[in-house]
Amino acid sequence: MVSFTHSAVDFRSEGPRNGALKIVFAGRLDSSTTGGVWRRATAAVSGAKAAQVIVDAAGVEYCDGAGVALLVQLRRLQSQTGGTIEISGLRPEFAALLEGVDDGAVEVVGAKRSQRASFPEEIGQTTVDVWRDLYTLIAFVGELVAALIYAALHPRSVRWRDTLAVAEAAGVNALPIVALVAFLMGLIMAFQAAIPLRQFGAQIFIANLIGLSMLRELGPLMTAIILAGRSGSAFAAELGTMKVREEIDALRTMGLDPVRFLIVTRVIAAVCMTPLLTIFADLVGLMGGSVVMLSLGFPLITYFHQIQYAVSYGSLVGGLVKAFVFGILVAGIGCLRGLQTQSGATSVGESTTSAVVSGIILIAITDGIFSVVYYFLGV
Repeated sequence: MVSFTHSAVDFRSEGPRNGALKIVFAGRLDSSTTGGVWRRATAAVSGAKAAQVIVDAAGVEYCDGAGVALLVQLRRLQSQTGGTIEISGLRPEFAALLEGVDDGAVEVVGAKRSQRASFPEEIGQTTVDVWRDLYTLIAFVGELVAALIYAALHPRSVRWRDTLAVAEAAGVNALPIVALVAFLMGLIMAFQAAIPLRQFGAQIFIANLIGLSMLRELGPLMTAIILAGRSGSAFAAELGTMKVREEIDALRTMGLDPVRFLIVTRVIAAVCMTPLLTIFADLVGLMGGSVVMLSLGFPLITYFHQIQYAVSYGSLVGGLVKAFVFGILVAGIGCLRGLQTQSGATSVGESTTSAVVSGIILIAITDGIFSVVYYFLGV
């Protein structure tokens, strides 16, 4: 006879005798005590391989889902060996719980270790995931375009108050970080360019470098990356939390389209705020370059006149077009990752991370496409 006592539960196994194994449970079979006797009880049944197992549960004072799962596991182990099991003495209220559970409904975590996929299988699975993600992205773009067209034809259907609130949170509140990054970018580029240009006596052309790089490239690019890390992740976290709480499903149940109700407001706010933030970043970046030029002895008026000669309106408009597209990408991919959130404690964090990474990748790819197009157009 083997006995084991854990907290408020007592377990004894007797036999097998005459082909029968007797197991005695007494005390409380709950989530805090069942784990201590699970392995010993299942090992006793598996090791004995008796034709009949008798479980004496007359002494069980309390039994919750964990205790029922243990009894179901013992019943399943005995059925796998072709034997029979008899559970006697269990109180009626606990027996009713046991009768309502199927043997296949309980899955033992860690009972089966997943085999590691081979390298070709991993490549195939990754390829399938990429194509599936592209398909989902294309379908989402179609839904978003249809929702934006509907919003343009029916402006009153747009929740403008929520749009303004999102624009304040995603745009106005981002001004300090955008200003800091843009100022430092202008300052750093000017100092880096001052050293090689000084060798040729061409330090005045620092203004050309700062003006063209900020207005055409770094202004919209840095603004979009900041918004992807700040606002895109916020969109994914908000919608992901709503998905986990089944609020998205509740909207569909009430007949409301989540794309029109939630995503259109965020996309409109991002599209409106990204070009404005880009203009602000361009201005602050030029101010950072002016600090360096003043330290080098150039008058401020000379710096701005040089920028006027080097930069055209086409450079400014080209940067704003980039910012417009970047705003759509940041808001769209953030909302898409939020809607793709699965259930679980870590799902919202995974969606947020995926939104930031996907947003930055799409921004870089789109910026490269713009650079090629602008080169052939001579912009």
